Amino acid sequence: MIRILLAAPQPDLRKALRLLILDLGMQVVGEAADWDTTLALAPETKPNMVVLDWDLTPLGSGNTLAQLRAVCPAAVVIVLISHLDARHQAALSAGADVFISKGEAPSRVADRLREAAANYQRHGQPLEPLAP
Repeated sequence: MIRILLAAPQPDLRKALRLLILDLGMQVVGEAADWDTTLALAPETKPNMVVLDWDLTPLGSGNTLAQLRAVCPAAVVIVLISHLDARHQAALSAGADVFISKGEAPSRVADRLREAAANYQRHGQPLEPLAP
């Protein structure tokens, strides 16, 4: 079973994602509402995937995802982004494996999570970033 750590500051977003993840037959192993909690829970919960709201990452820190990878190196990092512009490229450049727009329909979010999980299960890590 795919184990997922959710990291987003908004409780409603975490709740919606949790329900979607459970519907997909995956397990939520932890939830974080801030960056420090995310970094603390990642090694403790040993997730296969981290679903991370880009707005949760500290501003002005270029190595935020490097910090996450240091404590949870094998996890696929899926970044949720509000606007598909330079932020998408910044997230991927910072080390994200996959990005998903917060504006996507739930069915599309589910598809992207399924794709990331399938890549993880086949190879232990994503082959390449998934297309938007």
